[in-house]
Amino acid sequence: MGAFFRSEEVCLVQLFLQSGSAYNCVSELGELGLVEFRDLNPNVNSFQRKFVNEVRRCEEMEKTFTYLEQEIVRSLFPPQAGPLPTPSPLPAAPQPRELMAIEEESERLARELREVRRGEREVLRKEGEFRQADYPNKVLPGIFPSRVFFRLLPSFVAGVVHPWKVPSFERLLWRACRGYIIVDFREMEERLELPETGEMVQWTVFLISFWGEQIGQKVKKICDCFHTHTFDYPEGTTEREKILHGLQGRIVLSQTEHYLQQLLCRSMAVLPQWKVRVQKCKAVQAVLNLCSPSVTDKCLIAEAWCPVRKLLLLQSRKNGSGVDSFYNRLPDPSTPPPTLFHTNSFTAGFQSIVDAYGVARYREVNPAVYTIITFPFLFAVMFGDVGHGLLMTMAALWMVLQERDLNLRTNDNEIWQMMFGGRYLILLMGLFSIYTGAVYNECFSKGLSPFPSGWHLQPMFEHYNWTDETLRENQYLTLDPNVTGVFQGPYPFGIDPIWRLANNHLTFLNSYKMKMSVIIGVVHMTFGVCLSFFNYIHLNQLSSVFLVLIPELLFMQCLFGYLVFMVLLKWVAFCPQDSNRAPSILIHFIDMFLFTENEDNPPLYHGQMIVQRVLVVVALASVPVLLLGKPLYLYYNHRRRANTRGVRGGGREGGRTRERDRDWNRRVHLRKLGLFDTADVFMHQAIHTIEYCLGCISNTASYLRLWALSLAHAQLSEVLWVMVMRISLSWQGYVGSVVLAVIFSFFATLTVSILLVMEGLSAFLHALRLHWVEFQNKFYSGTGYKLNPFSFSSILNPV
Repeated sequence: MGAFFRSEEVCLVQLFLQSGSAYNCVSELGELGLVEFRDLNPNVNSFQRKFVNEVRRCEEMEKTFTYLEQEIVRSLFPPQAGPLPTPSPLPAAPQPRELMAIEEESERLARELREVRRGEREVLRKEGEFRQADYPNKVLPGIFPSRVFFRLLPSFVAGVVHPWKVPSFERLLWRACRGYIIVDFREMEERLELPETGEMVQWTVFLISFWGEQIGQKVKKICDCFHTHTFDYPEGTTEREKILHGLQGRIVLSQTEHYLQQLLCRSMAVLPQWKVRVQKCKAVQAVLNLCSPSVTDKCLIAEAWCPVRKLLLLQSRKNGSGVDSFYNRLPDPSTPPPTLFHTNSFTAGFQSIVDAYGVARYREVNPAVYTIITFPFLFAVMFGDVGHGLLMTMAALWMVLQERDLNLRTNDNEIWQMMFGGRYLILLMGLFSIYTGAVYNECFSKGLSPFPSGWHLQPMFEHYNWTDETLRENQYLTLDPNVTGVFQGPYPFGIDPIWRLANNHLTFLNSYKMKMSVIIGVVHMTFGVCLSFFNYIHLNQLSSVFLVLIPELLFMQCLFGYLVFMVLLKWVAFCPQDSNRAPSILIHFIDMFLFTENEDNPPLYHGQMIVQRVLVVVALASVPVLLLGKPLYLYYNHRRRANTRGVRGGGREGGRTRERDRDWNRRVHLRKLGLFDTADVFMHQAIHTIEYCLGCISNTASYLRLWALSLAHAQLSEVLWVMVMRISLSWQGYVGSVVLAVIFSFFATLTVSILLVMEGLSAFLHALRLHWVEFQNKFYSGTGYKLNPFSFSSILNPV
């Protein structure tokens, strides 16, 4: 938890890489993912760097790989579903010789594929030309009718037959047709495979000529009986030549397609590994471009950010890599180090919420630690419903249980990725919604009665002599808590379900939720102000604790903290029996600022007016301290140092961790005290004071959205139940069952789409606003940047 409360300690190291082993060393660092390299050549453009040719070479290979992958997706049979699979385990970055072999082999495959494609297009082009030239021959016979004597020409049947069937086939033809045929048998020059058995057979080709339709039908039946393969045999020589050309073209296309499939299978077998290895090589060359050569040009010098706790691992891996390289830890730089938080699948969603506002400065307090609880809780205050929370919990629990499913993790839908990444956040939001729904006593807009009510009607009948006539004649009746036995104590948990029957049910809930929202808001903001104490102490800014933190706390607590105190005191001091004598907190709060006293509004406690006036004076007195205290202190400190000893570079030598983690911008500022701008400091503090004082008022009012959205959610749930579900419950019998099934499906659809999705998204955005603006602006600057270590895994899997 300590590493999550603050970012990890990060230091700047200088790496000396021998020219011959720089590639291997950087490749090893890429496998580890420890360091983030800095650009030591910021003034050199990308086209003039030392290893630009190697990067371009890798880019050209990637273009070749893209062409091969497109051909695989386009023509491979059976078709490839989705992108090519990533090899497991991932191969290492290639050595120069291996890279050259990959380049030659990939270019050869691409060249062969292009040649095959070119040949295929040429055959198709010739076939198209042949069909275009043949079109007039098909049209002319329809224009000029054929002659009658063409019927006297012989007909032909051609085909192939198995060699051992030839004698019986020939005899049957001769006997059935009584010799009115001419048969010619020839053996094929090459053997072809028999599909049924896979046997290589030297087939026999036959050509049968005959006259008459009856003999032709006998010939075709005999051919079918012997399972011969027959083909159309044109009568004219020209037509036979056309068919021959067409068959030759089909054979060429078939052979071309077969060879193409072989090339694509070979490409698919090696392409995934090639892509990974070339990507790694390109990444290593890009890192080498960030390095600067030494004076003798015998080694490369690199600078990188590295977590302090990883330095021993860095040294051990470098020593074990077999290369002559070493590193040197640099002193505190002028540039602030990057921020690194180690997260897991549970905390990553909450950290993303904070980082979306702004990345924490180096070693700044991380709000994500507290957002894990406060964010789902504030969401649940607005979304409180047992039924809706249970549905949300079930959906999130399914995602949590299926989180190892590769199909769910690799889904390309952005909305799904967002929901799946925040599955633990949604789970907590659902659980907290169940809790707050139980407090509100709401389940799909209906109340629950796990315990007996604290209010009873029987004593009213006995005390006021109520009868059935009284109930029929009066639409509303009031329960008197002063009657013995009417009110027997508060409800054990949550709101008493009898309030669902009360006429002032909405008034009571509005009052309760409004006060609850103010209490939650003041506590939340006060906690944010207190967290700034840890930042000031860690950065050794003790003056800010007295001149900024304490005035801020006094201003907030003397005004809004006192308001919360009055609300809680009124709840505790007045019970239902004397609720009619309870004073108005609103009038007391207004009189507090006007320094007046209202005789019609009795005080909450003895000496209230004196306490309120003191609190207002303290709150007003804290404003000038907040406005002028820190600027005057900085100005006095600047003049004192400038007049006595000037600026001391480096600070005290103690080696303490806190000295290394000070505010880096302030260190640079103090090293250049000659640039101290008094007007700028006063202006900055004046803006902060105005923003804070006005923000305390506006931010407290902003927390009333908890009440507003909770009320809206409850009202929408009730409208949906009354207007939809109640209709189905009024039907009886079998018809009622059918109506109930139909209307329930409609009710369930509206519940999920409106109350869960739309209302849930609205509550989520409002909770996000309360954390980003009302909570985090009290202590969190969010002006840092993330540590982005050089890692092959993040390059190959950017998601």
